[in-house]
Amino acid sequence: MENQYTIRKMRKEDIDEVYQIECQSFSAPWTKESLHYELEQNLFAKYIVVEHEKQVIGYCGLWVIMDDAQITNIAVHPNFRGKRIGEALLRFAMQLSREMKAQRLSLEVRVSNHIAQSLYKKVGFEPGGIRKNYYTDNQEDALVMWVNLV
Repeated sequence: MENQYTIRKMRKEDIDEVYQIECQSFSAPWTKESLHYELEQNLFAKYIVVEHEKQVIGYCGLWVIMDDAQITNIAVHPNFRGKRIGEALLRFAMQLSREMKAQRLSLEVRVSNHIAQSLYKKVGFEPGGIRKNYYTDNQEDALVMWVNLV
């Protein structure tokens, strides 16, 4: 990733831009209220953003509970996809999880989302199971993927 991008901790004033990316990326996006809750009240949540020329172009949310971490959501603005920004976010989230003493990191991904699955495999995630009817918009199954961080 070029040095014109910065990964940093998400702030409350980033929520509008993050929400726009969320809506452009997912058929069942999180609400602004959910993002506020995650950022301001959920003690297990850590959120990071990628910034380019003072614009948020991607984000990633994590929950870290004891020695387990889970990616809650990760997305890159459509205009910036294919530039390895998602990979940089993912690697940063993995390192942040390690720093917080997590030993494993997991996520769910639609079984039809082969592009995301390829990215996750590239950085070391492996399939771990299926969550049947996981997605509420169309009851699609989710593939659970894991990576050991130690």
